[in-house]
Amino acid sequence: MLASARAEFAGSGYDRASIRAIARGADVNPALVHHYFGTKEQVFAAAVASAAAPATQGLDAEARFAAQEFGESFTRLFFGIWENPEGRAPLVAILRSAMNNDTAAAILRRFVAGELLSRVAGGLDAPDAELRAELAAAQLVGVALLRYVLRVEPLAAIPAEELVRRLAPVVQHHLTGTD
Repeated sequence: MLASARAEFAGSGYDRASIRAIARGADVNPALVHHYFGTKEQVFAAAVASAAAPATQGLDAEARFAAQEFGESFTRLFFGIWENPEGRAPLVAILRSAMNNDTAAAILRRFVAGELLSRVAGGLDAPDAELRAELAAAQLVGVALLRYVLRVEPLAAIPAEELVRRLAPVVQHHLTGTD
């Protein structure tokens, strides 16, 4: 059902996606989708969580890295997820939906703040850890938006390793640098 939901949100966007279409794609009764997930908002939230699962699992693993290595490892993890063609489509759909729909934006914002940024901020020893985590995320999400959603050249065409090399120091500075 989640695979169908991700495909439906990717193909139709949040506004036009429906529980019926998600159920049809999963070859189940719409009541079953409602039973397991509830409303369309809850299905979207579950689709966001499943699409972002590699990042949240990766952040749990990142705890073993020293603070001076976190910027590079986090940037590498982030672009590793986006470079995977199977994972990219639902992430692009999620970003597009969040840009066009207030409900989708609120769901994504809650997930990013609660599941991703709180984990990054929790690993920082700084009084402004939440702001630092948000600045690092803004840097990476902005590049992802330009590269994968808007396909701005030459950013869309450069190798991911080049992105990591160029962005990791900036992300590191956001997370641990001084003003």
